[in-house]
Amino acid sequence: MSRSLIIRPARPGDESQIRQLIEELAEYEKLRHEAIATDEHLRQALFSSKPDAEVILAEWEGACCGFALFFHNFSTFLGRQGLYLEDLFVKPNFRGQGIGKALLQRLAAIARDRGCGRMDWQVLNWNTPAIGFYHTLGANPLEDWTTFRLTGDALEKLASKADSQ
Repeated sequence: MSRSLIIRPARPGDESQIRQLIEELAEYEKLRHEAIATDEHLRQALFSSKPDAEVILAEWEGACCGFALFFHNFSTFLGRQGLYLEDLFVKPNFRGQGIGKALLQRLAAIARDRGCGRMDWQVLNWNTPAIGFYHTLGANPLEDWTTFRLTGDALEKLASKADSQ
């Protein structure tokens, strides 16, 4: 890897750069309307006394060019924690330099060093460049699993049933 690339943990003061990268990722994924995180949301989530997630940043010749946001989950089958990659993004004009691969290599090292049994993430079905890239790393899709999500009114409705019990 080139010496002009630095992968480093995010630190307080990076919130604005992280938010901008999240917004660019959301734009790429055609989900910009869903990206409502503020710098304060990120400050609380990433740098509080008990962080919800972590970020590593990629800098190419001093310019912030990509990030990976991750957190720990737990595998009951393995009896060990895992590392869940929520988002990985490299700005378009920096792609093809090995930055995405370097971010994933660093995440794999973090997972290994923390004793994680696995590393998981999702990719949009239409994102064939990313899918092809993940295959080159030895990652395999879990085709027998379907992701479900509760948000907004559906989440509130289900939660309110617990309140009435």
